[in-house]
Amino acid sequence: MPPPQRTRRRCSLTSLKTPQALAALHARSFTSPRPWSADEFASLLCQKLVFLVTVPSGFALGRAIAGEAELLTIAVAPNARRMGAGRTLMDLFENEAIARESTESFLEVAEDNLAALSLYRGVGYRESGLRRGYYRSQSGTILDAQVFRKTIGA
Repeated sequence: MPPPQRTRRRCSLTSLKTPQALAALHARSFTSPRPWSADEFASLLCQKLVFLVTVPSGFALGRAIAGEAELLTIAVAPNARRMGAGRTLMDLFENEAIARESTESFLEVAEDNLAALSLYRGVGYRESGLRRGYYRSQSGTILDAQVFRKTIGA
């Protein structure tokens, strides 16, 4: 039997998971901070440490390295909000992060994103810092980011 061939990392994507589909949903979900482009999603999705979890109405994109996971972004279709998709995505994100040997998770969230702040607090994240001027809205408004942390898989 020949030895297995080494191949470059492929971006395995299905329906909602194409960079274009992710960018379209992100654009429907965000105005502040600005939504990400398909090129930005494509670049992230091909990185070895980045992972994507999905439900039919949304996705979460994360990165895990050296025992820490970072929630890069999460988006739920506007017509599917307040139906549990966000919580499900957070559970899927944490489970994947744990599978990648993370014991801590962190994220940044715009100070004016009240729905996200409520979600993160509701699933056990606690404020751990502030990044002044971290986000810029499409209108140019500068926003601070609240940093949240949570111990996972302990």
